[in-house]
Amino acid sequence: MYSEWAEDEIHIDRLEVFAHHGVYPEETRNGQIFYVNAVLYTDMDRACISDELEDTVDYGGVCHFITGWMQDNTCKLLEAAAGRLSEALLLKYGMLSAVRLEIVKPFAPVRLPFEEISVRVYRSRHKAYIAIGSNMGDREGYLAGAVEAMKAHPLMELKKVSRWILTEPYGGVEQDDFLNGAAEIETLMSPRQLLEALHEMENAAGRERNVRWGPRTLDLDILFYDKVLLESEKLVIPHPDLENRRFVLEPMAEIAPAFRHPVTGKSMAALLRELEASE
Repeated sequence: MYSEWAEDEIHIDRLEVFAHHGVYPEETRNGQIFYVNAVLYTDMDRACISDELEDTVDYGGVCHFITGWMQDNTCKLLEAAAGRLSEALLLKYGMLSAVRLEIVKPFAPVRLPFEEISVRVYRSRHKAYIAIGSNMGDREGYLAGAVEAMKAHPLMELKKVSRWILTEPYGGVEQDDFLNGAAEIETLMSPRQLLEALHEMENAAGRERNVRWGPRTLDLDILFYDKVLLESEKLVIPHPDLENRRFVLEPMAEIAPAFRHPVTGKSMAALLRELEASE
């Protein structure tokens, strides 16, 4: 959850649902009782002032939605049911910033004494900034296709897109100039899931990874993901060395001039000014 403010909570406890989830055939065939506990994170300021239902999340409607989803879908694993239901709630109710969900299975076929078994998940909306680039073929067409792919993705909402700028290639490989830009998105995906989704978009555009920093039909990079600091073999966030890359800073300063780098604390506008001064 990328909000800097503590948010209010609506609690739904022990909502009883008869549904057909489970690994064994008799579970999906005969069904069983489940209990759902949910914490809904939202901003209640407007509702506290107006005292109107339309200014908050209707918890009665949420209960019916949870019941309907549990009964209309079948999952083998509680993990899958909890994760997918959480995403469905966030997609259905735009006023929710996050959901903490627990699905309890009191009659799980364990054949040992226990009270109940449950799975808990937490899902929230995240703000991410994506660098977009192309230097092969119909560059503008590839960039426009990436924008449309982001708009169409069920777990991604496109918020802003910069104008396209023409820049010289970075990294020392001789090649054509790039057309670059940046986009702000809201997503329910984790950084790893988002990276995979962006790679799928690149592959659909015919992207080949033969030469590092070489020419490509479409290049999509995660610049920032909330204020997350992440370093793994496949993904580094924030994107490394972006403070020295005009083709990143100029679009970022256009769509998010006040956004601050989580390590340096400097805004995108300030980083661009520093780069221009050094040049």
